[in-house]
Amino acid sequence: MKFSTTHEATITRADFIRILPAATGASDFREVDGRFLGNGWSIRLTSIAALEIGIVQMERQRVEIEFDGLTAEEQDRFMRRFTLYYQRGGG
Repeated sequence: MKFSTTHEATITRADFIRILPAATGASDFREVDGRFLGNGWSIRLTSIAALEIGIVQMERQRVEIEFDGLTAEEQDRFMRRFTLYYQRGGG
């Protein structure tokens, strides 16, 4: 069963990729055509307009996660871990 979810994250692409192995628990993912592919999941990052607070600008990404072949429990477990690693400032 396929399921997808989309989030917006205030993070640089480099930082997102640096954290990705820990956040997914997978060191064997690969990048193909702009998608990060793992066992039963794929993630696409798309740069979106920066968050501007006064003169400060922070990069943002649209994070599209798609699951294929994972049970609802496996998807929930993935998202709990993923969210924990990318959570900043308490959420």
